[in-house]
Amino acid sequence: MTETVHVDLPGRAYDIHIGPGLLARAGALVGPLLRRPRVAVLTDETVGALHLEGLRAGMAAQGITVEALALPPGEATKCWAELERCVGWLLDQRVERGDIVVALGGGVIGDLAGFAAAILRRGVRFVQIPTSLLAQVDSSVGGKTGINTSHGKNLVGAFHQPSLVLADTAVLGTLAPRDFLAGYGEVVKYGLLGDAAFFDWLEAQGPALAAGDPQARVQAVKRSVQMKADIVMRDETEQGDRALLNLGHTFCHALEAATGYGDRLLHGEGVAIGCALAFEVSARMGLCSQEDPSRVRAHLRTMGMKTDLADIEGDLPGAEALLDLMGQDKKVVDGQLRFVLARGIGQAFVTGDVPRDAVLSVLRDARDR
Repeated sequence: MTETVHVDLPGRAYDIHIGPGLLARAGALVGPLLRRPRVAVLTDETVGALHLEGLRAGMAAQGITVEALALPPGEATKCWAELERCVGWLLDQRVERGDIVVALGGGVIGDLAGFAAAILRRGVRFVQIPTSLLAQVDSSVGGKTGINTSHGKNLVGAFHQPSLVLADTAVLGTLAPRDFLAGYGEVVKYGLLGDAAFFDWLEAQGPALAAGDPQARVQAVKRSVQMKADIVMRDETEQGDRALLNLGHTFCHALEAATGYGDRLLHGEGVAIGCALAFEVSARMGLCSQEDPSRVRAHLRTMGMKTDLADIEGDLPGAEALLDLMGQDKKVVDGQLRFVLARGIGQAFVTGDVPRDAVLSVLRDARDR
């Protein structure tokens, strides 16, 4: 049932393997990349307790030893202090430029470990083993690494492509339902931004996907990864097309800042709400039909997901304050905020020509709903 997607970047090409049971085969897949039979693994305490021994066994089957550091779980770990801790530990392990760092975990660990690998000895190779749906379909592919600062998310980082990605879909069975659905927010995004037929498929197969259908999960991850890989190959460093992957993210990052980057709002939940809001702005501007945002929300609700600002527990800032928070977004160019909007499902585009009042009216209405 294993599928492979190839990311064909000149001099930095790599494969993404997708399917159940890949942890057990990790040694056979990572081994050919190694100059000596050892890897340094960065993980978090929650993922480590669940999957580190399985990875050790998979590596040991090929005679590869594993040294591991488990960090605290959660978004707060993507910070200067934990980056310094990771780099110091990797140096203590005498990781050389020819060695490989393995990121075993969700997006936080992937981003942090990837950035540590990017700056260690001016760049060592790393392998992504994403354990959340969100990481499997998004953050593990494409080479974006980084940490958060007091100014916002991911404002310090580097483009550093992995040497291999192993997306073991069987480990998704250990996710809490809320965490799985948060990842599904990124899956839906791919259909909304560039593949209406994929969105149709998700409307039909989403419930089976959430219920644990192995084949549906493999196919959803593969299509999402293929779409991201195709965009990354066209635009590795986000000069043009890659910005399409930020559908929903301008709203999402403002909402995450407003909620303190904590459990009140998970990243994928913010993306789902952000996609619904982006389609609402698009409809208000006459770019797409009013049926499109309704359809987006209907599918998210069918899946049991957050769809609007009112679904976020606790108080939120006003519409003006939320718009100001968007101004810290990385997609600001020459002081102008850029949005990903849509002419229909599967037809996203990037624009800086969005009236402030259109965004404010949608935010105000969303707060009142």
